[in-house]
Amino acid sequence: MKVINNPFHIIPFSAAQKISKEDKNPISQLGERETLLKATAVAGLGFGARALFVLWENGFEFEYLWHWGRKIVDKNKQGAKNKELLYIGAFGALALGFIATVAALYTLFKTPDIMYNGKINAFVKNKDMDLYRKSNKVEVELYDQMNDKAKDATDEEKKVLAQQYLKLKAAKNPTPDFIKQK
Repeated sequence: MKVINNPFHIIPFSAAQKISKEDKNPISQLGERETLLKATAVAGLGFGARALFVLWENGFEFEYLWHWGRKIVDKNKQGAKNKELLYIGAFGALALGFIATVAALYTLFKTPDIMYNGKINAFVKNKDMDLYRKSNKVEVELYDQMNDKAKDATDEEKKVLAQQYLKLKAAKNPTPDFIKQK
């Protein structure tokens, strides 16, 4: 069997499978901040769409955006035929531009929270991952000891070892929530 280097690939341990000493914790502050930034940007897009809807409810008419889109198309595409698709595209671009601008402002506003929470999340996940890795090393060691005992054991001792094996398997440490299992 091959050496396991990926802590996200969870399989039962045996004497032939060892965790490499070169394993490194895959959790980083940069990765956590990136995850939070993506979530905040998506939330910002939702916030921008909601802001546009609120403006529309409070008297802002989409006819203004349509008019501005028509002005842009008429100014820049004077020789074009069948401008209706261009008008729709310009209207959509103006609406999406508003939403994207609000999303960018929302994300900039939330940046200090992202920086702080990225550190906190990375710290907590690092501790969970370290505990998980250390407990797996202990588990491998216990399995190795049981395998060594089983080689020279009598039938009665093998029954006891089988019960111990089942207890050890039942007491296996839970996988941290942030690890995706296949």
